[in-house]
Amino acid sequence: MSVKTLYNRLRQHGVHQIAFAGPFLSKVKRMTITRANTVILNVAAFILSVISLTARAAPDDRYLAGYAAAVLEARFGLPSRELQVENGKLRLHSADLQGQDTGEVLASLRAIDGLEVELVGTPTEAPSVSPSAKPAPLPSATLSETTGWLPRAQLFDPLIADPRWPRFSATLQFYQHDEELGTVGAPNFGAAIPFYGWRGLGIDWQAGLHAGVFSIFDLNSDSSDLINSDFFVALPISARYGPLSAQVRLFHQSSHLGDEFLLRNRVDRINLSYEGADLRLSVKPWNWLRFYAGGGGIFDAEPDLDPWMVQGGLEITSPDPIYSNLLYPIVALDVQSFEESDWGVNYSARAGVEFRSAWLAARRLQLVMEYFNGRSPNGQFYDRDVEYFGPGLHFYF
Repeated sequence: MSVKTLYNRLRQHGVHQIAFAGPFLSKVKRMTITRANTVILNVAAFILSVISLTARAAPDDRYLAGYAAAVLEARFGLPSRELQVENGKLRLHSADLQGQDTGEVLASLRAIDGLEVELVGTPTEAPSVSPSAKPAPLPSATLSETTGWLPRAQLFDPLIADPRWPRFSATLQFYQHDEELGTVGAPNFGAAIPFYGWRGLGIDWQAGLHAGVFSIFDLNSDSSDLINSDFFVALPISARYGPLSAQVRLFHQSSHLGDEFLLRNRVDRINLSYEGADLRLSVKPWNWLRFYAGGGGIFDAEPDLDPWMVQGGLEITSPDPIYSNLLYPIVALDVQSFEESDWGVNYSARAGVEFRSAWLAARRLQLVMEYFNGRSPNGQFYDRDVEYFGPGLHFYF
């Protein structure tokens, strides 16, 4: 029975004193419905908020699988493949590690939030790895893709001790037993930039650009005179398969003396310029050790120079930090020999620390002590023997 019907029947029976009952009951009914709606809406909002928080707290399995695959490929050189993650748990077979250090692989995957890892296929099954006991996160450089346009990670790592590898750096060099130079400042501006990466024949490939300006300044002069600048540009093609990588380049270099140096010294200026090509092969039997070797030749040189050169070296990069998951020891040696110098040997050695953190991503920042002995790497002085040492700060893109 509606409120209006009840109200009319009461009036028919002479009950006039409750004429206010109709409006009053209608108001009570509206208030009851409003409160009921409010309760229902509050409960629905609470349920949706719980669902939303739960969804945010549990990363998508596909995201975790891609994240883990990128770590295995970029840090350990393992071929890219699809990993199966179910409810945040990854089952990794020991045969898939291809001889890599099991503990280091698990520690790397442990840095991924929300991922549990179980190693199977060994006599003693490794326990699940809980994200609650993980170490400091790895730099995001290990998670960078190497394919597509402007990939963040390079297939061929920079040669740490090569004096002419493109990079941003500032070095203080103390020359030994040199008639003209004592304390030298060597700022360099350059980068090795991959433009495009792709995968073919089971091998990862990249094409890019190397460019750099290598200069030295005489800090003993009144105005810190510019002595020499070398301009370098190259077009590299890089490839990597597991622990093996290679790079071939076509390059151009020209060299120029500083005006102040020319004004104060009577020297024969050489318009040194040439094109060339080189090839280097690199292998990392372990993640912390790298060997490389290669060679190349120049052509269209001015003045006429003997063309051939060979190169080799090694790098040791500690997987363990010496301070707060930030500083990692590094040691590198580069050896080069040129036909132009009758195959005399140039030695370049560097030792120091490398900074690693998430904000550096795929970039490398190093503070090292340097030593060089051999024919000068500075173009205008290519026929002079030099020896120097000093501290340097190097930044690789």
